[in-house]
Amino acid sequence: MPLFSAGCMRSMQSWQELSPEQIEPQQQARLRAIVHQALGHGINHLETARAYGSSEHQLGRVLQEWERSDYILQTKVAPEPDAAVFRRNVLDSLARLQVERLDLLAIHGINTFRQLWQVCRAGGCLEEARRLQTEGRVGWIGFSSHGPREVILEAVRLQEHGGFDYCNLHWYTIFQRHEAVLQEAGERDLGVFVISPSDKGGMLHTPPALLTRLCRPLSPMQFNDLFCLQHPGIHTISIGAARPADFAEHLKVLPHLADRELVATIYNRWQAQMQRLTGRSHPDAHWDRFPFFEEIPGYINIPRVLWLYDLARGWDLLAYARSRYQQLGSASQWLPGNVPGWVAGYDLKEVAVQAGLDEQELKRQLTQAHELLARGAV
Repeated sequence: MPLFSAGCMRSMQSWQELSPEQIEPQQQARLRAIVHQALGHGINHLETARAYGSSEHQLGRVLQEWERSDYILQTKVAPEPDAAVFRRNVLDSLARLQVERLDLLAIHGINTFRQLWQVCRAGGCLEEARRLQTEGRVGWIGFSSHGPREVILEAVRLQEHGGFDYCNLHWYTIFQRHEAVLQEAGERDLGVFVISPSDKGGMLHTPPALLTRLCRPLSPMQFNDLFCLQHPGIHTISIGAARPADFAEHLKVLPHLADRELVATIYNRWQAQMQRLTGRSHPDAHWDRFPFFEEIPGYINIPRVLWLYDLARGWDLLAYARSRYQQLGSASQWLPGNVPGWVAGYDLKEVAVQAGLDEQELKRQLTQAHELLARGAV
């Protein structure tokens, strides 16, 4: 695996599946240029997903221009209650990509304990994936997750059907809650591939002026790259390029890979800024003080709300925080739980006591977070 991966989510034409005649020539040419740029730089791991609209179809066309040994190919396929459906979907993805074999197959989105059970049970998706592996259709088998740390840890520890070989993980400067996952994965020899470090990691491709100042002489995106790559538990991070030129800024960090003093100096600035404005050195430091959102009245996802609130206050990541906040309450497994719009009407006494807070103080923080982050919501 290379240090950088070419993620294909931002290079596709549409989130909708398209027939071949619906793919526009200029959009296909853009993807082709991105792939050629990546491979030309030695970024030979190409990563996509069945759920990424037109991506597999478009990438399959481009791959015909290269020898199969020139690239490492990964796609992600969602778990299904019926393993036969999962198998058909994997084989269909192979057809879309116009290849006989995937180097890496990830089960896409093990976000809940129910999904994990569905995957690892007898006759489930993991068993079917191992069968496809035996048949030579796929190589290494992993998973991706936006779920809670506890679900991811159980997936990493899984032993049924050989367990998993690797995981696609969200971990970056602004979100280090999965540190225990990195430790566990290292002990069990699972590869760890960090997904969307620049976009989900704070929309660092369009950083606020504050972070630009704190990161000098690097850009915020470059600092975050190094922060991830210097972690001993991480081997690869994704570059979600939308145009060929998007690789250039990331490649400039390579001479600094061993410069831990530079990264530590910049991170100390980040921490000092967060401490000064929020009273915490890191925005997810409070997370373990609160129960799962399912155990909180109103299903309010208090840890995530306060995390986003601190990102906005401490590091001026207001645009990012608002964009994520407005996805809460949509019943999505990717960002579950509700916002605290009606927090005054709920009894949060037990939750507050567990967190070492006064109930009124907790409600005050949640109200202020809602007033700031919901502004401009449709």
